[in-house]
Amino acid sequence: MKAGTAGHSRVMLALNACRSKLKAFIVGRTPVRDDADDILQEVTWQLMKVEQPVENVAAWLFRAARNEMTDRARKKRELPLSDYYSDDDEGFLAEDELAETLFGVPQSPEDEYLSQLLWDELEDAMSELPVAQREAFEKTELHGYSFKELAEETGISVQALLSRKHKAVLYLRTRLRNLYDELTEG
Repeated sequence: MKAGTAGHSRVMLALNACRSKLKAFIVGRTPVRDDADDILQEVTWQLMKVEQPVENVAAWLFRAARNEMTDRARKKRELPLSDYYSDDDEGFLAEDELAETLFGVPQSPEDEYLSQLLWDELEDAMSELPVAQREAFEKTELHGYSFKELAEETGISVQALLSRKHKAVLYLRTRLRNLYDELTEG
C-alpha cells in the first residue's frame, strides 16, 4: 500500500508542476473559459482514475487534454428551433407552440384537427427519410432512447447515430417549414 501512496504522490507532484502550462495550453485552444476549466478538471479526473503507472505524467496530461478537446469539438450540437425563430407577439416560441400542438391535450375541435394535421405531415415527411435516419430520429425523439442505448441495440456507433439523426432533423425542418409558414400566415 505504501508503494501505491508513493506513486500517487509522484503523480500529484507532476500534475502540480505542469498544471499552469497545461491550463495555458487548454485556454489557448478553447474559445470558452468555462470549457477550459471543465477540460482541465476532466483530464485531472482521468489521471486519478488511471490504474496503470504513467511514466511521463506531463505528456499523458497534454495528450489527454488534446483528446478531450477533440472529442468535445466533434460532438454534434443541434440548435433548438428557438434559434431559428424569434419570439412572436405573445412571447411564445414556435418550438413551444409546436410541442404543445403535437403533445398537448386538444382543447377544441380545431386543436384536435391541427394536431392530426401536424402528425400526418410529420409521418409523411419521416416516410421520405432513409430507413437508418428515420430509425435514429424516431427512437431518440419519439421513443425516448438515449444514443448509447440505441448504439447497444443496433451495434452502430453513437457518432454514426448522431450523424443520422442530425441529417433527419435538417430534412424535417426544411420539409415542414412550408406547413408552418402556411399555418402561421393564415
